[in-house]
Amino acid sequence: MLRGIQLASTIIAIGLTLTACQKNKGEVGEPKRPECIAPAKPGGGFDLTCKLTQNAFKETQLLKSPMRVTYMPGGVGAVAYNKIVANDPANNNAIVAFSTGSLLNLAQGKFGQYTERDVRWLAIVGTDYGVVAVNAESPYQNLNDLIAALKKDPKAVSFGAGGSVGGQDWMQTAMLAKAAGVDPKQMTYIALEGGGEAITSVLGNHIQVVSAGIAEVIPHVKSGKLRALAVFAPERLPNALANIPTAKEQGYDIQWPVVRGYYVGPKVSDAAYQWWKTSFEKMMADPKFAKSREQFDLLPLSMTGTELDHFVMQQTHQLRDLSKEFDLISE
Repeated sequence: MLRGIQLASTIIAIGLTLTACQKNKGEVGEPKRPECIAPAKPGGGFDLTCKLTQNAFKETQLLKSPMRVTYMPGGVGAVAYNKIVANDPANNNAIVAFSTGSLLNLAQGKFGQYTERDVRWLAIVGTDYGVVAVNAESPYQNLNDLIAALKKDPKAVSFGAGGSVGGQDWMQTAMLAKAAGVDPKQMTYIALEGGGEAITSVLGNHIQVVSAGIAEVIPHVKSGKLRALAVFAPERLPNALANIPTAKEQGYDIQWPVVRGYYVGPKVSDAAYQWWKTSFEKMMADPKFAKSREQFDLLPLSMTGTELDHFVMQQTHQLRDLSKEFDLISE
């Protein structure tokens, strides 16, 4: 009888030990050293995208370990994309920020041999819109002032943005120039590494106009250091963004939505991918996340899994067509 009791106690003890081990290990697929890679210098849209998810995972307590943000500038996303695909494809801990600009670069073949089919698309957590802004001391008070200066002498107005000719922020200015009857190739465009560097340049009067995403610019508009001339949205944006006029209402029907999301390496385990996907879905359903997204001046847009895959493929196809229209890639 005593032996039976001892055996039962041993079995219970083993069961408790196994349960404790499972708890220590965390959920299946949960990253041990979670990391968000921002593929640019600090201060731009990729940084904002990583900071949003870092903050949201902390507030919703879906991650046991704190998420760190690391910076991997180069080629406006190309260095990070190539590293993840070629050198670190099975990194279950890392997610990488992407935007519409990333998809545009993929559409134009700027990520080398790799295409939009070479990573696992994870989640889109919000969207903002393109904007053109100037230093608060600039003589350009509105979009028509800027257009008048462009028409007078396209080379006399210096635009700067995070990315080279053909990139997302260049595309916004090119579409604006085209709508105004100005040849985009005649414009003065300064390519910088990331939105943070571009904003620093306009604040320092090294360039006259910055083309970026509204979420990157709005903190400096709120502080009175920058003046947003136009947002490329179909209508005025809500809340703190409501005072910024659209390009459309000023006579130029240009729209450029900028999605904010994440991808992971192509060989990330199914368990890890599923953990990230499910956790993002839980996070985006939490009212705390909605509040956090608003604080980062992003608008609601949530997408994961198969729906996101279809979206990425469709977007890159459309962006290839747009790039052909501007002679950025051949037929």
